[in-house]
Amino acid sequence: MRSQINLGEIFGIKIGLHYSWFLIAFLIACSLVADYRVDNPQWSNNLVVALAIATSVLFFMCLLLHELAHSLAAKAHGLPVHEITLFALGGISQLEKDAESASAEFQIAIVGPLTSAVIGLLCLSIVDRLSVNNATLSPLLTMLSWLGYINLGISLFNMIPGYPMDGGRVLRAIIWWKTGDLDRATRNASRLGQAIAALFIMAGVVSYFRGGGLGSLWMVFIGWFLLQAARETHAEMIWRRSFDNVKVGDLMIQEFPTVDGHESLQNFVDERLLPTGGRSFLVTEDGSAVGFITPREIKRIARTEWPLARIDTIMRPFKNVHTVAPDSTLLHALEVMAQDDLSQIPMVSQGHLQGALPREELLNYFKTVMELHDPKKDGQ
Repeated sequence: MRSQINLGEIFGIKIGLHYSWFLIAFLIACSLVADYRVDNPQWSNNLVVALAIATSVLFFMCLLLHELAHSLAAKAHGLPVHEITLFALGGISQLEKDAESASAEFQIAIVGPLTSAVIGLLCLSIVDRLSVNNATLSPLLTMLSWLGYINLGISLFNMIPGYPMDGGRVLRAIIWWKTGDLDRATRNASRLGQAIAALFIMAGVVSYFRGGGLGSLWMVFIGWFLLQAARETHAEMIWRRSFDNVKVGDLMIQEFPTVDGHESLQNFVDERLLPTGGRSFLVTEDGSAVGFITPREIKRIARTEWPLARIDTIMRPFKNVHTVAPDSTLLHALEVMAQDDLSQIPMVSQGHLQGALPREELLNYFKTVMELHDPKKDGQ
Protein backbone atom coordinates (compact mmCIF):
# COMPACT_ATOMS: atom_id res chain seq x y z
CA MET A 1 0.00 0.00 0.00
CA ARG A 2 1.33 3.42 -0.94
CA SER A 3 2.28 5.88 1.80
CA GLN A 4 -0.44 8.45 1.21
CA ILE A 5 -3.76 9.69 2.54
CA ASN A 6 -6.91 9.60 0.42
CA LEU A 7 -8.62 13.01 0.48
CA GLY A 8 -11.64 12.05 -1.62
CA GLU A 9 -12.59 12.74 -5.23
CA ILE A 10 -12.98 15.80 -7.45
CA PHE A 11 -14.65 15.40 -10.85
CA GLY A 12 -14.36 11.65 -10.38
CA ILE A 13 -10.58 11.84 -9.82
CA LYS A 14 -9.12 10.48 -6.58
CA ILE A 15 -7.00 12.97 -4.65
CA GLY A 16 -4.13 11.56 -2.59
CA LEU A 17 -1.76 13.30 -0.22
CA HIS A 18 1.69 11.75 0.07
CA TYR A 19 3.21 11.83 3.53
CA SER A 20 6.17 13.84 2.23
CA TRP A 21 3.71 16.73 1.81
CA PHE A 22 3.63 17.26 5.56
CA LEU A 23 7.42 17.77 5.64
CA ILE A 24 7.46 20.44 2.96
CA ALA A 25 4.30 22.08 4.36
CA PHE A 26 6.00 22.33 7.76
CA LEU A 27 9.17 23.78 6.22
CA ILE A 28 7.20 26.31 4.16
CA ALA A 29 5.16 27.35 7.20
CA CYS A 30 8.33 27.80 9.29
CA SER A 31 9.94 29.85 6.53
CA LEU A 32 6.84 32.04 6.22
CA VAL A 33 6.70 32.59 9.97
CA ALA A 34 10.27 33.89 9.88
CA ASP A 35 9.63 36.10 6.83
CA TYR A 36 6.34 37.52 8.09
CA ARG A 37 7.84 38.26 11.50
CA VAL A 38 10.84 40.12 10.02
CA ASP A 39 8.82 42.09 7.47
CA ASN A 40 5.95 42.89 9.85
CA PRO A 41 7.26 43.17 13.42
CA GLN A 42 4.01 44.88 14.51
CA TRP A 43 2.03 41.67 13.95
CA SER A 44 1.30 39.40 16.91
CA ASN A 45 2.81 35.89 17.04
CA ASN A 46 -0.62 34.31 16.76
CA LEU A 47 -1.37 36.28 13.60
CA VAL A 48 2.00 35.39 12.06
CA VAL A 49 1.59 31.68 12.76
CA ALA A 50 -2.03 31.58 11.58
CA LEU A 51 -1.19 33.47 8.39
CA ALA A 52 1.78 31.20 7.67
CA ILE A 53 -0.37 28.09 8.05
CA ALA A 54 -3.15 29.55 5.89
CA THR A 55 -0.62 30.52 3.20
CA SER A 56 0.85 27.02 3.19
CA VAL A 57 -2.59 25.42 2.78
CA LEU A 58 -3.55 27.80 -0.04
CA PHE A 59 -0.22 27.14 -1.72
CA PHE A 60 -0.96 23.43 -1.96
CA MET A 61 -4.49 24.21 -3.11
CA CYS A 62 -2.87 26.10 -5.96
CA LEU A 63 -0.75 23.03 -6.74
CA LEU A 64 -3.93 20.95 -6.74
CA LEU A 65 -5.54 23.34 -9.23
CA HIS A 66 -2.41 23.02 -11.39
CA GLU A 67 -2.74 19.23 -11.45
CA LEU A 68 -6.51 19.34 -11.88
CA ALA A 69 -5.97 21.43 -15.00
CA HIS A 70 -3.75 18.67 -16.42
CA SER A 71 -6.25 15.98 -15.46
CA LEU A 72 -9.32 17.74 -16.83
CA ALA A 73 -7.50 18.47 -20.09
CA ALA A 74 -6.56 14.78 -20.30
CA LYS A 75 -10.15 13.71 -19.69
CA ALA A 76 -11.31 16.16 -22.35
CA HIS A 77 -9.06 14.28 -24.78
CA GLY A 78 -10.52 10.93 -23.73
CA LEU A 79 -7.66 9.86 -21.46
CA PRO A 80 -8.70 8.16 -18.18
CA VAL A 81 -7.20 9.81 -15.09
CA HIS A 82 -6.96 7.50 -12.10
CA GLU A 83 -5.59 9.77 -9.40
CA ILE A 84 -3.80 12.96 -8.46
CA THR A 85 -1.14 12.70 -5.77
CA LEU A 86 0.30 15.76 -4.02
CA PHE A 87 3.79 15.27 -2.63
CA ALA A 88 6.79 17.27 -1.42
CA LEU A 89 7.68 19.02 -4.68
CA GLY A 90 4.24 19.42 -6.21
CA GLY A 91 1.92 16.82 -7.64
CA ILE A 92 1.39 14.27 -10.35
CA SER A 93 -1.64 13.25 -12.38
CA GLN A 94 -1.69 9.51 -13.01
CA LEU A 95 -2.88 9.01 -16.58
CA GLU A 96 -3.69 5.44 -17.60
CA LYS A 97 -2.23 5.90 -21.10
CA ASP A 98 -0.38 8.36 -23.32
CA ALA A 99 -2.08 11.00 -25.39
CA GLU A 100 -3.17 9.91 -28.85
CA SER A 101 -1.52 12.83 -30.64
CA ALA A 102 1.20 15.44 -30.26
CA SER A 103 -1.46 18.16 -30.22
CA ALA A 104 -3.29 16.54 -27.29
CA GLU A 105 0.00 16.03 -25.42
CA PHE A 106 0.92 19.69 -25.91
CA GLN A 107 -2.45 20.93 -24.64
CA ILE A 108 -2.41 18.63 -21.60
CA ALA A 109 1.14 19.68 -20.70
CA ILE A 110 0.81 23.44 -21.20
CA VAL A 111 -2.44 23.92 -19.30
CA GLY A 112 -0.79 23.34 -15.89
CA PRO A 113 1.79 26.16 -16.12
CA LEU A 114 -0.86 28.42 -17.68
CA THR A 115 -3.15 27.74 -14.71
CA SER A 116 -0.40 28.62 -12.23
CA ALA A 117 0.42 31.77 -14.20
CA VAL A 118 -3.23 32.87 -14.21
CA ILE A 119 -3.51 32.27 -10.45
CA GLY A 120 -0.31 34.23 -9.87
CA LEU A 121 -1.38 37.18 -12.02
CA LEU A 122 -4.84 37.21 -10.44
CA CYS A 123 -3.38 37.35 -6.92
CA LEU A 124 -0.96 40.13 -7.84
CA SER A 125 -3.66 42.13 -9.62
CA ILE A 126 -5.83 42.01 -6.49
CA VAL A 127 -2.88 43.18 -4.40
CA ASP A 128 -2.18 45.99 -6.87
CA ARG A 129 -5.79 47.19 -6.86
CA LEU A 130 -6.27 47.11 -3.08
CA SER A 131 -2.89 48.39 -1.95
CA VAL A 132 -2.93 51.79 -3.65
CA ASN A 133 -1.28 54.45 -1.45
CA ASN A 134 -0.71 51.85 1.28
CA ALA A 135 2.92 51.57 2.30
CA THR A 136 2.29 48.45 4.36
CA LEU A 137 0.22 45.53 3.09
CA SER A 138 -2.51 44.03 5.24
CA PRO A 139 -2.11 40.34 6.29
CA LEU A 140 -4.51 39.24 3.55
CA LEU A 141 -2.71 41.19 0.82
CA THR A 142 0.66 40.00 2.11
CA MET A 143 -0.51 36.42 1.73
CA LEU A 144 -1.91 37.08 -1.75
CA SER A 145 1.33 38.76 -2.78
CA TRP A 146 3.37 35.71 -1.73
CA LEU A 147 0.94 33.36 -3.49
CA GLY A 148 1.10 35.50 -6.62
CA TYR A 149 4.87 35.42 -6.91
CA ILE A 150 5.17 31.76 -5.94
CA ASN A 151 2.61 30.70 -8.56
CA LEU A 152 4.44 32.65 -11.25
CA GLY A 153 7.62 30.95 -10.07
CA ILE A 154 5.93 27.53 -10.28
CA SER A 155 4.76 28.32 -13.81
CA LEU A 156 8.25 29.30 -14.95
CA PHE A 157 9.94 26.42 -13.12
CA ASN A 158 7.60 23.86 -14.64
CA MET A 159 8.39 25.17 -18.11
CA ILE A 160 12.03 24.11 -17.82
CA PRO A 161 12.39 21.90 -20.93
CA GLY A 162 13.31 18.71 -19.12
CA TYR A 163 11.06 15.66 -19.12
CA PRO A 164 8.95 14.78 -17.08
CA MET A 165 8.36 18.42 -16.13
CA ASP A 166 5.63 20.24 -18.02
CA GLY A 167 8.18 22.06 -20.15
CA GLY A 168 9.76 18.72 -21.03
CA ARG A 169 6.37 17.33 -22.01
CA VAL A 170 5.77 20.38 -24.17
CA LEU A 171 9.15 19.78 -25.80
CA ARG A 172 8.28 16.10 -26.28
CA ALA A 173 5.02 17.09 -27.97
CA ILE A 174 6.87 19.42 -30.35
CA ILE A 175 9.48 16.75 -31.22
CA TRP A 176 6.68 14.20 -31.61
CA TRP A 177 4.84 16.57 -33.96
CA LYS A 178 8.01 17.20 -35.99
CA THR A 179 9.19 13.58 -36.22
CA GLY A 180 5.99 11.56 -35.80
CA ASP A 181 7.92 9.28 -33.43
CA LEU A 182 6.75 9.31 -29.78
CA ASP A 183 9.53 6.98 -28.60
CA ARG A 184 12.21 9.21 -30.08
CA ALA A 185 10.53 12.32 -28.69
CA THR A 186 10.34 10.82 -25.20
CA ARG A 187 13.93 9.60 -25.36
CA ASN A 188 15.28 13.02 -26.39
CA ALA A 189 13.16 14.93 -23.88
CA SER A 190 14.19 12.51 -21.13
CA ARG A 191 17.88 12.95 -21.97
CA LEU A 192 17.54 16.71 -21.77
CA GLY A 193 15.68 16.33 -18.48
CA GLN A 194 18.53 14.25 -17.04
CA ALA A 195 21.09 16.78 -18.27
CA ILE A 196 19.20 19.67 -16.64
CA ALA A 197 18.87 17.66 -13.42
CA ALA A 198 22.63 17.04 -13.43
CA LEU A 199 23.21 20.79 -13.83
CA PHE A 200 20.96 21.46 -10.82
CA ILE A 201 22.96 18.98 -8.75
CA MET A 202 26.35 20.35 -9.79
CA ALA A 203 25.25 23.96 -9.28
CA GLY A 204 23.90 23.09 -5.85
CA VAL A 205 27.12 21.34 -4.80
CA VAL A 206 29.29 24.24 -6.01
CA SER A 207 27.03 26.77 -4.31
CA TYR A 208 27.09 24.83 -1.05
CA PHE A 209 30.88 24.78 -0.86
CA ARG A 210 30.87 28.49 -1.57
CA GLY A 211 28.67 29.09 1.46
CA GLY A 212 25.24 28.84 -0.17
CA GLY A 213 23.78 27.06 2.84
CA LEU A 214 20.36 25.35 2.89
CA GLY A 215 19.27 26.80 -0.45
CA SER A 216 22.12 24.94 -2.15
CA LEU A 217 21.06 21.64 -0.63
CA TRP A 218 17.52 22.25 -1.88
CA MET A 219 18.93 22.68 -5.38
CA VAL A 220 20.77 19.37 -5.08
CA PHE A 221 17.62 17.65 -3.82
CA ILE A 222 15.51 19.07 -6.66
CA GLY A 223 18.12 17.98 -9.19
CA TRP A 224 18.25 14.47 -7.76
CA PHE A 225 14.45 14.26 -7.79
CA LEU A 226 14.25 15.41 -11.41
CA LEU A 227 16.98 12.96 -12.41
CA GLN A 228 15.14 10.01 -10.90
CA ALA A 229 11.80 11.16 -12.32
CA ALA A 230 13.23 11.51 -15.85
CA ARG A 231 14.67 8.00 -15.76
CA GLU A 232 11.62 6.37 -14.20
CA THR A 233 9.03 8.02 -16.44
CA HIS A 234 11.01 7.11 -19.54
CA ALA A 235 11.26 3.50 -18.37
CA GLU A 236 7.54 3.48 -17.51
CA MET A 237 6.67 4.76 -20.96
CA ILE A 238 8.78 2.01 -22.58
CA TRP A 239 7.26 -0.87 -20.62
CA ARG A 240 3.72 0.49 -20.81
CA ARG A 241 3.87 0.83 -24.60
CA SER A 242 5.63 -2.52 -24.97
CA PHE A 243 3.22 -4.36 -22.69
CA ASP A 244 0.22 -2.74 -24.36
CA ASN A 245 1.28 -3.84 -27.86
CA VAL A 246 2.00 -7.52 -27.13
CA LYS A 247 -0.66 -10.18 -26.59
CA VAL A 248 -0.69 -12.64 -23.72
CA GLY A 249 -0.86 -15.55 -26.13
CA ASP A 250 2.59 -14.60 -27.48
CA LEU A 251 4.23 -15.38 -24.14
CA MET A 252 1.91 -17.92 -22.51
CA ILE A 253 3.11 -21.45 -21.82
CA GLN A 254 1.03 -24.61 -22.11
CA GLU A 255 3.15 -26.73 -19.80
CA PHE A 256 3.27 -25.63 -16.18
CA PRO A 257 3.65 -27.28 -12.75
CA THR A 258 0.51 -29.04 -11.55
CA VAL A 259 -0.58 -30.76 -8.36
CA ASP A 260 -3.48 -33.10 -7.69
CA GLY A 261 -6.18 -31.46 -5.60
CA HIS A 262 -6.55 -34.57 -3.42
CA GLU A 263 -2.90 -34.45 -2.30
CA SER A 264 -2.16 -33.48 1.30
CA LEU A 265 -0.73 -30.06 1.96
CA GLN A 266 2.20 -31.51 3.92
CA ASN A 267 3.20 -33.82 1.08
CA PHE A 268 2.88 -30.99 -1.45
CA VAL A 269 5.10 -28.63 0.57
CA ASP A 270 7.77 -31.27 1.30
CA GLU A 271 7.97 -32.91 -2.13
CA ARG A 272 6.92 -30.21 -4.60
CA LEU A 273 6.97 -26.67 -3.26
CA LEU A 274 10.25 -26.55 -1.32
CA PRO A 275 12.39 -28.75 -3.63
CA THR A 276 11.40 -26.79 -6.76
CA GLY A 277 11.07 -23.31 -5.28
CA GLY A 278 7.89 -22.85 -7.32
CA ARG A 279 5.59 -19.98 -6.44
CA SER A 280 2.38 -21.09 -8.11
CA PHE A 281 0.97 -24.51 -9.04
CA LEU A 282 -2.05 -25.41 -11.12
CA VAL A 283 -4.45 -27.64 -9.18
CA THR A 284 -6.12 -30.45 -11.16
CA GLU A 285 -8.90 -32.90 -10.40
CA ASP A 286 -9.69 -35.81 -12.70
CA GLY A 287 -7.45 -34.26 -15.35
CA SER A 288 -9.18 -30.85 -15.31
CA ALA A 289 -7.65 -27.65 -14.00
CA VAL A 290 -9.72 -26.23 -11.13
CA GLY A 291 -7.55 -23.59 -9.43
CA PHE A 292 -4.18 -22.36 -8.17
CA ILE A 293 -2.20 -22.95 -4.99
CA THR A 294 0.48 -20.50 -3.84
CA PRO A 295 2.39 -19.84 -0.60
CA ARG A 296 -0.22 -17.17 0.15
CA GLU A 297 -2.93 -19.82 0.66
CA ILE A 298 -0.58 -22.15 2.52
CA LYS A 299 0.35 -19.52 5.11
CA ARG A 300 -3.27 -19.30 6.21
CA ILE A 301 -3.22 -22.91 7.44
CA ALA A 302 -1.57 -23.86 10.75
CA ARG A 303 1.38 -26.22 10.29
CA THR A 304 -0.22 -28.75 12.59
CA GLU A 305 -3.06 -29.08 10.07
CA TRP A 306 -0.85 -29.63 7.01
CA PRO A 307 -0.85 -33.45 7.16
CA LEU A 308 -4.68 -33.60 7.05
CA ALA A 309 -5.46 -30.58 4.85
CA ARG A 310 -6.05 -31.27 1.15
CA ILE A 311 -4.95 -28.96 -1.64
CA ASP A 312 -8.45 -28.60 -3.06
CA THR A 313 -9.78 -27.32 0.29
CA ILE A 314 -7.40 -24.36 0.49
CA MET A 315 -6.64 -23.62 -3.19
CA ARG A 316 -7.83 -20.51 -4.97
CA PRO A 317 -10.57 -21.71 -7.37
CA PHE A 318 -10.66 -20.28 -10.88
CA LYS A 319 -14.06 -18.78 -10.11
CA ASN A 320 -12.33 -16.56 -7.53
CA VAL A 321 -9.46 -15.61 -9.85
CA HIS A 322 -9.58 -13.16 -12.71
CA THR A 323 -8.60 -14.88 -15.94
CA VAL A 324 -7.54 -13.31 -19.23
CA ALA A 325 -7.99 -14.30 -22.84
CA PRO A 326 -4.95 -15.09 -25.03
CA ASP A 327 -5.63 -11.96 -27.09
CA SER A 328 -5.48 -9.69 -24.01
CA THR A 329 -2.53 -7.32 -23.72
CA LEU A 330 0.40 -7.94 -21.39
CA LEU A 331 -0.45 -4.69 -19.63
CA HIS A 332 -3.91 -6.02 -18.76
CA ALA A 333 -2.41 -9.31 -17.58
CA LEU A 334 0.06 -7.44 -15.36
CA GLU A 335 -2.78 -5.46 -13.78
CA VAL A 336 -4.71 -8.67 -13.06
CA MET A 337 -1.61 -10.31 -11.57
CA ALA A 338 -1.08 -7.37 -9.23
CA GLN A 339 -4.76 -7.29 -8.24
CA ASP A 340 -4.95 -11.01 -7.39
CA ASP A 341 -1.33 -11.39 -6.21
CA LEU A 342 -0.66 -14.23 -8.66
CA SER A 343 2.68 -15.59 -9.81
CA GLN A 344 1.01 -16.91 -12.94
CA ILE A 345 -2.30 -16.13 -14.54
CA PRO A 346 -4.59 -18.59 -16.36
CA MET A 347 -5.42 -18.05 -20.02
CA VAL A 348 -9.04 -19.00 -20.74
CA SER A 349 -10.73 -19.02 -24.12
CA GLN A 350 -14.36 -20.08 -24.66
CA GLY A 351 -14.44 -21.52 -21.15
CA HIS A 352 -11.38 -23.74 -21.64
CA LEU A 353 -7.93 -23.35 -20.08
CA GLN A 354 -5.47 -22.63 -22.90
CA GLY A 355 -2.32 -22.03 -20.89
CA ALA A 356 -0.77 -19.79 -18.26
CA LEU A 357 1.47 -16.76 -18.14
CA PRO A 358 4.13 -16.89 -15.38
CA ARG A 359 5.40 -13.67 -13.87
CA GLU A 360 8.93 -14.73 -14.80
CA GLU A 361 8.00 -14.54 -18.49
CA LEU A 362 6.80 -10.97 -18.01
CA LEU A 363 9.98 -10.00 -16.16
CA ASN A 364 12.21 -11.60 -18.80
CA TYR A 365 10.31 -9.83 -21.56
CA PHE A 366 10.58 -6.50 -19.74
CA LYS A 367 14.31 -7.03 -19.21
CA THR A 368 14.78 -7.67 -22.92
CA VAL A 369 12.78 -4.58 -23.86
CA MET A 370 14.79 -2.36 -21.48
CA GLU A 371 18.10 -3.73 -22.81
CA LEU A 372 17.03 -2.87 -26.35
CA HIS A 373 16.21 0.67 -25.19
CA ASP A 374 19.41 1.10 -23.17
CA PRO A 375 20.57 4.63 -23.99
CA LYS A 376 24.22 3.48 -23.80
CA LYS A 377 23.54 1.14 -26.68
CA ASP A 378 21.24 3.48 -28.56
CA GLY A 379 22.82 5.02 -31.55
CA GLN A 380 20.18 7.66 -32.09
